[in-house]
Amino acid sequence: MRRPEGEAPARRPADRGFRARTAFLPFSRPTIGQEEIDEVVDSLRSGWITTGPKAERFEREFAAFTGARHALALSSATAGLHIGLIALGLRPGDEVIVPPLTWAATVNMIELLGARPVFVDVHPGTLQIDERQVEAAVGERTVGILPVHFGGAPCDLEALRRVAAAAGLWIFEDAAHGVGTRLGGRHVGTTEKLSVFSFHPIKNMTTIEGGVLTLDDDELATRLAGLRFHGLVKSAWNRYSEGGTPQVEIAFPGFKYNFTDVQAALGIHQLAKVEGFNRDRARLAAIYDRLLEDVVEIGRPEVPAYAHTHTWHLYVIRVLDGAGVDRDRMMSELKARNVGTGLHFRAVHTQPYYADKYPQWPGRLPAAEWASERICSLPLFPDMTEEDVEYVVAAIKDVLAAAR
Repeated sequence: MRRPEGEAPARRPADRGFRARTAFLPFSRPTIGQEEIDEVVDSLRSGWITTGPKAERFEREFAAFTGARHALALSSATAGLHIGLIALGLRPGDEVIVPPLTWAATVNMIELLGARPVFVDVHPGTLQIDERQVEAAVGERTVGILPVHFGGAPCDLEALRRVAAAAGLWIFEDAAHGVGTRLGGRHVGTTEKLSVFSFHPIKNMTTIEGGVLTLDDDELATRLAGLRFHGLVKSAWNRYSEGGTPQVEIAFPGFKYNFTDVQAALGIHQLAKVEGFNRDRARLAAIYDRLLEDVVEIGRPEVPAYAHTHTWHLYVIRVLDGAGVDRDRMMSELKARNVGTGLHFRAVHTQPYYADKYPQWPGRLPAAEWASERICSLPLFPDMTEEDVEYVVAAIKDVLAAAR
């Protein structure tokens, strides 16, 4: 677990007796109960399936869960990044500091608004943004920091806040992995200017697709509500419900990124269960840790040293040099043994578009680039059993044994 780089020690003798399972174990699968199904059916029968009372209820409950003053649900976290950056005033030519180990949407939204990403390397062990390098990355055009809480653990917001305060920058947290993640007892997404969460089906809770922005600023919340839906400050639910008025007033141009009652029907019950989901994930991660402790070819995930609550959205291993197989071969061989895996993530600055447009970055972010070539996410979801985890580790050992 604590070998984020370097070559693996000498290999052990081959393991014997591996038997491949017949059923495929996916990398992730949402845990959806009868309560969610019944609530969705109730929405379908109610006649109100787009944004309505259940969407508003979900927003209230998510705000209460995190401790934020406002929670604005949207069609996706990407939509939240888009309108969040617009509302923060991002303009062409501005620069935003961002880590390279993230899904491309984090950087794409900066790029699509005509601004420029300034990449800062990650800690090689935790894969969180390296706060020690952020201050040096601040330039004349820098307007904000867009840190990513990676894998279910928080980045060091305290250190980032000091840099932001000194330079007059905003912080917009990408907490897509962070439902339930806490730093020093406070939920992420409640202390900075703006934050975004994701409810994609592989996340710790799901609304099929969807996301939410959290913030405390009343004026900013009003603007975001308009940007979310055509520039209307008044919702369709309030306009068309009994006692409402159909008058439409466009305060400014906006998008159609609204969140539906059908999504909220799922989300209301998922939110009520997410702490239990997170405990299940932590238990399974601990089993992985124990079973992989003597597998010297595999580097286990490190966790931050500061006080936090880790929700184990991902369990990310490294296939170390000297393992006899590279990461891509490991993933292929595990698939052949009916084990699904994920890659979170290829460093964004090495993707063709960004490497071509910003050739100054490849080669300058060694920790992210080293990890990008070696990381692999193992199956981790609440419905997994201890036997499933044991099988995954046995399959990894069998791949390594076959490579000797």
